[in-house]
Amino acid sequence: RSLPNPPTDGISSLVYLSEEQLASTSWDGSVRVHETTAEKTSCLLSLSMESGPLLSLAATSKDFVVTGGLDGSIRKLDIPTTTSTLLGRHAGTPDKLACSCLGVLGGSNNVVVSAGWNSKLHLWDARVTDSDPMTTVSLPGKAFDMDLDSERNRVVLATSGRRTCIVDIRTATSQQQQQEASLVLDRESSLKFQTRCVRFFPNGQGIAMGSIEGRVAVEYLEEVGMPAKKKYAFKCHRVQDTVYPVNAIAFHPTFGTFATGGCDGTVITWDPTNKKKLTTLPTFATSISALTFSPSGRELAIASSYTFEEGERDHPRDEIFVRPMLDSECQPKAK
Repeated sequence: RSLPNPPTDGISSLVYLSEEQLASTSWDGSVRVHETTAEKTSCLLSLSMESGPLLSLAATSKDFVVTGGLDGSIRKLDIPTTTSTLLGRHAGTPDKLACSCLGVLGGSNNVVVSAGWNSKLHLWDARVTDSDPMTTVSLPGKAFDMDLDSERNRVVLATSGRRTCIVDIRTATSQQQQQEASLVLDRESSLKFQTRCVRFFPNGQGIAMGSIEGRVAVEYLEEVGMPAKKKYAFKCHRVQDTVYPVNAIAFHPTFGTFATGGCDGTVITWDPTNKKKLTTLPTFATSISALTFSPSGRELAIASSYTFEEGERDHPRDEIFVRPMLDSECQPKAK
């Protein structure tokens, strides 16, 4: 089902706040919150964050989201009162300010992690407004995508120059201590083309990455204590001789399988353990720019939104779809 009042420009992020509520950001500069139940789909909130285009989104709780803007600003939105506050800004020249990645460290929910085009990762205190970052880590290039493993307090990043990085965050044990973070791994990606998206396995024991060349890699980073399994890659999102970028990867919260979305407008579910394709959903009108499963895994939110891979041209309108997912479409296949 399609959600009403969708964004009017490229959709950049989707995050479930609860089983029934979905937040989104887009290049039109607004945050939207939709109710997604089958009985009632409605747009509960649509609010401009005054940061220009919004590139990233994270939720600290069901009532608070944090947004990252093209102008480098990181803002926190209190959904019930619709008030937004500035947490901080990325520093750098105007073309390198963009906050392209955001996450929230689990447990405390007060630590916001951001990364962007200034080749830095920052930690912010969500309780303090308009402040400097608590700590900053230099990255080998522009951050394109990022994911957090809250259980182990670590972050995986895909940066320019085809680098895959892991940053370790040491949590402060007392109020006086600052959060600390360090780059513990910086290695070349196994994919030969630029990485577009990266996600930890739900158990933190591996990563999945998608590239602009219609390929997904599954890797186990032994250097940071992941199991010594053999990495592999497979082709996907290709139509005859045309190769499409893989824009989004979303893991099912309980089955450990994942969905990929590409510029060919398709969403496919995969079983990484048994290396099997599970289901291909009916094709959407344009590129899939973002994907996320609901907390129970019973629904998949899909952003059908042209990602300008062919430059400026007429394209179908941007839409957000919510699709109920059957267990049979997401469950690992018996060998």
